[in-house]
Amino acid sequence: MATLVISLGGSLIVPKEIDTVFLKNFSAIIKKISKENKIVIVTGGGATARRYIVSVRKKNLHEKFSSLVGIESTKLNAALVAAYLSRFHILPDSLEEVEKELKDHGVVVCGALGFTPNMTSDGDAAQIAAYLEADIFINLTNVDGLYDKNPRERGARLIKKISFKNFKKIADKIKYSAGQHFVLDQVAAGILSKVKIKTFIINGRNLKNFMNVLKGKVFIGTMIYD
Repeated sequence: MATLVISLGGSLIVPKEIDTVFLKNFSAIIKKISKENKIVIVTGGGATARRYIVSVRKKNLHEKFSSLVGIESTKLNAALVAAYLSRFHILPDSLEEVEKELKDHGVVVCGALGFTPNMTSDGDAAQIAAYLEADIFINLTNVDGLYDKNPRERGARLIKKISFKNFKKIADKIKYSAGQHFVLDQVAAGILSKVKIKTFIINGRNLKNFMNVLKGKVFIGTMIYD
């Protein structure tokens, strides 16, 4: 039985409004694959987090407040995903709690763990993957994977395979800010490059493609390897 850690981008849960169709389809897949795998899902904040963060910044409040409202947004999204999965456990707030819930239930949903400066839900997901010695780390985002430049720019090329070392170099160039939007943040890149957990970055809206990754079939996205 494999252990999967899924970093579920908030942009998939709440692109602008709550995407109930996505949640229904995603939860159906998780219920199916949980029969043969242990699964941890870490949710991002999405549009909800960004709305709160913008409001805080308009008042020129300390950046810590931006982080705090972002963290709570990830937990709100986690509670929503847990509801679609019919999981009624208390959301874990530490690595130890995640491990215990996973042992007891086999599927765990959480948002950000506690408060750590310069940390995003991707970083928390990577920490969990390292702590659990997970077999696979999957980042479900709203683009097809890692690109050589902004995917919205003409000529942007999808990077299908990249080493942990080279991926970390790219991530390190991105300056951290609460609510930032990058396929995986600097902390996550650093952790994953150390533990060498097989990592995939794919577009979560294509759930068939998600299943292709799980089945070891040809997929659209980025694989990070050593």
